[in-house]
Amino acid sequence: MNTQQRHSWGLAFGLCLITLAVNLQAPLYTTYAQLSGYGAAATAVAFSGYVLGVLPVLLAFGGLADRVGRKPLILAALGLSMLATVVTMLWPNLIALGVARLLMGVGTGLASATSTAYMMELMPTCDARSPANRVTASTSLGFGLGAALTSLFLLALPSVTPGSFWLQLMLAALALVVVWRLPDPAERIKHAPLLRLPVFPSGSLPYSFSMLLAWATSGLVIAILPSVLAAHDLQQWSGLSTFTVISCGLVFQPWVRRMHPARATGLGLLVLPLSYALLAWGASEGSLPAVLLGALGASSACYGFLYLGGLSAITAMAGAQKARVTAGFFLFAYVGFSIPVVVTGLLADHFGADVALIVFGLALLAGASITGLLIVRTAAFIAQPSHG
Repeated sequence: MNTQQRHSWGLAFGLCLITLAVNLQAPLYTTYAQLSGYGAAATAVAFSGYVLGVLPVLLAFGGLADRVGRKPLILAALGLSMLATVVTMLWPNLIALGVARLLMGVGTGLASATSTAYMMELMPTCDARSPANRVTASTSLGFGLGAALTSLFLLALPSVTPGSFWLQLMLAALALVVVWRLPDPAERIKHAPLLRLPVFPSGSLPYSFSMLLAWATSGLVIAILPSVLAAHDLQQWSGLSTFTVISCGLVFQPWVRRMHPARATGLGLLVLPLSYALLAWGASEGSLPAVLLGALGASSACYGFLYLGGLSAITAMAGAQKARVTAGFFLFAYVGFSIPVVVTGLLADHFGADVALIVFGLALLAGASITGLLIVRTAAFIAQPSHG
């Protein structure tokens, strides 16, 4: 392995450990809520602390890496991931979870603002997709792996501070050393603008809204599903469902890359409501195979068809404003990761989990149908020959 490859894998290791901490506590959400005396809505609010951390950093400090360099932001993100884990180890309750999610949101925002650019500088190549694919793979694996590890430790020994927390701290400390030794070749620009407001090119909104639907579904699986599974004594498996709904989407990405963006997004909007229906039915009936199969289908849509298809489409529309257009795309995604999840939690507290899951499913079906129709019409209009 040459030096460039070694450096790129070192950065990928650091990025994986940053995102591994994000959903590390997911299988314990219901336990934290019970210990704190709160319900599904409060759990969803604590879960959304992540978005409150990540969005301001992405928007208000998007140009920070140009001023201070790439490596300091990755090191800061690793430190915040460790601090967030320590907070929930010392105070295993819902308020501490909200604080930890906020810290992890800030850390992920710092890493997201520079990770792809840093990877491209460490592994120079004619094909810009290779660095981006390595960043996507390492972060997607981390997002799901943390929850899966906690589930495995809980199956072996129930605890509010499982061994996965200690494992994350040890691996993140190792990642700090690895990233510290990486070069940082980017030129510093002292007066680079920090603020990068989002831009939405004509025709991009349906693709952005499809990401809102996708991440709302994955957020529901992470934040609300554990309490539904707990009613059937399946809470310890919620980490596996989180891993499935996030990380298994990687399997579908090579296929999606060969598809036209509009076709990929349209297929994702078809798969998502069907997969959610199976997942919600399995959770209500206590059928773990149905939950995992539905989560796998949702993952193919959320982190395969809709993510790559939508990102490819809006990037093609962006022109010279790629960074700001991408910020707008993820703004929709993070709104979906918070507001619909909180609303569903409120419905679950007042009307029961089954009603909340049905209402979310109907809204998802309506949103996917309308968005899919808009994408099909936009694609058909663009494909028409000009008669100017």
